[in-house]
Amino acid sequence: MHIPDNYLSPQTCGVMAAAMVPVWAVSINKIKKDMPKAKIPMMGVAAAFSFLAMMFNVPIPGGTTGHAVGGSLIAILLGPYAACLSVSVALLLQALIFGDGGILAFGANCFNMAFVLPFVGYAVYKLIAGGHQKDTREYVGAGIGSYLGINAAALCAAIEFGIQPMLFRDAAGNALYCPYGLNVSIPAMMIGHLTVFGLAEVVFTVAILAFVRKAAPELSVSTAESKSSNPLKVLLAVLIVATPVGLLAAGTAWGEWGADEIAATGVGYTPKGMVHGFDYSALLPDYSFSGLPEWFGYILSAVIGVALLIIIFRLIGYAAGGRSKTSHA
Repeated sequence: MHIPDNYLSPQTCGVMAAAMVPVWAVSINKIKKDMPKAKIPMMGVAAAFSFLAMMFNVPIPGGTTGHAVGGSLIAILLGPYAACLSVSVALLLQALIFGDGGILAFGANCFNMAFVLPFVGYAVYKLIAGGHQKDTREYVGAGIGSYLGINAAALCAAIEFGIQPMLFRDAAGNALYCPYGLNVSIPAMMIGHLTVFGLAEVVFTVAILAFVRKAAPELSVSTAESKSSNPLKVLLAVLIVATPVGLLAAGTAWGEWGADEIAATGVGYTPKGMVHGFDYSALLPDYSFSGLPEWFGYILSAVIGVALLIIIFRLIGYAAGGRSKTSHA
């Protein structure tokens, strides 16, 4: 679901980024107001789970792949505003360091996966689970919420793709950016998410939620604990080591082909906006290291991503705690 650069027009990217600015602002204010400062580092751990979930690609017939996101899981544990910021930072690292998702398309990807997904998922979860925890009602709510959340996000991405050929064409009538209209983009995105990818999101959300409730309660805003327990560290380590499983999924996610590949998908041409569009070279493209086995590079990338996310949010928590002490001095 990571939209690459040049699939959306610069105008679309600008609108989506502008739409996210107030969402980020409100989320930051809510975290400052409502989340205990000692809990902020847990957002880094939650972001790490989302980062790892997105590395586990799942194949579907037809040669395309997809993945879970974990946004609803974070919303259930730490609240939707924390989920918005956690997933946004994870997406930023993926785009900047690993070339997964576009730089210009960052706002659109955040709108879909860091805003729509966790807020829809959390709203459905609360509607079903209410105040229940550690029981069937909570897990049913988490499963249904995460399923609807990721499908709502996929629908938004499909619409963003599908309106491009309606709005942006060259003099010859060819699409400048994504060449697939709504009649193609919506079924192409939704079939996979309504089936396999949605199920992957449900399994990831419910399994990690059950683990946290039983073995790692610190990863929840409703508890006082603020330090990562050994079970939580072990779970992160297991997921990191298991990430090469995501390499077994052959193919590319729909809508994530390179400019040199899209003509072969049936369009018959490469849109000019892709040929002459924005170009960014990531430090470790596709989670790989030159000269290292693919599986080992994937694990190293997971380690780097998880470590950076935990460090970033620890620094934010430290800074927030320092400001709090200063204001009360």
